[in-house]
Amino acid sequence: MTIEAPITGLGLDRAGRLATPPVDNPRLAGWYRDGPSPGEAGTALIVGHRDTRTGPAIFLNLNALDPGDTVNVVRADRRTAVFTVDAVRTYKKEAFPDAEVYGKTRRPELRLLTCGGKFDRKTGYTANVVVFAHLTDVKEA
Repeated sequence: MTIEAPITGLGLDRAGRLATPPVDNPRLAGWYRDGPSPGEAGTALIVGHRDTRTGPAIFLNLNALDPGDTVNVVRADRRTAVFTVDAVRTYKKEAFPDAEVYGKTRRPELRLLTCGGKFDRKTGYTANVVVFAHLTDVKEA
């Protein structure tokens, strides 16, 4: 699977949760700018929408990734951080494991996040899909 997308910096929303990219740009992914950059020690976070009111979005098929697949992230310094997928998990929103997903790690890791589960018009999706991956290579530009 190939996903190519521009990435914008994101912070936290008013409730202290990780913000999401603007819904009016479904092809845009967002990186948590107050955390490590992909490839640096720690857990880098990239989020994207599964879909929007206008149709499919950048992370529509995120749950199709399998352990062993690779994810390439082209960094601002033009180097490519190559991550290998360890697991793809779906968590109900009310049982989301913040520490497991957002917690600090010693090695460079990546989390890709999007919505999952069933969609309810009033409350949105019932779950989140999370891809867990670790750095396996860095390619120079």
